[in-house]
Amino acid sequence: VQLQASGGGLVQAGGSLRLSCAASGRTFSTYAMGWFRQAPGKEREFVAAISWNGGRTYYADSVKARFTISRDNAKNTVYLQMNSLKPEDTAIYSCAAAVTITTTPERYFYWGQGTQVTVSS
Repeated sequence: VQLQASGGGLVQAGGSLRLSCAASGRTFSTYAMGWFRQAPGKEREFVAAISWNGGRTYYADSVKARFTISRDNAKNTVYLQMNSLKPEDTAIYSCAAAVTITTTPERYFYWGQGTQVTVSS
């Protein structure tokens, strides 16, 4: 499975962005998917995850009620809708695939290239 994230950009605080992660391969619909982010000088952190059928979702406390993860298995794509963005959301956002839904990055075995999100104050 190859993953490609897109949709990042520069936005003012309070604004919104929607990230997309397009996957190649027929097995996308069998994998749980996650979004992670890494800011300069900081470790990678979990953002959100969704089960293979979209029935379960997990969120980091810092993004709950502001971000929404979703997926469209027919399009082999997972999304991250980000609302009420804050400067501290600035990071490179990456998508990844795992066997089951988890917040642990070590359990994700396919990773896509990230997309930069910059939130100005």
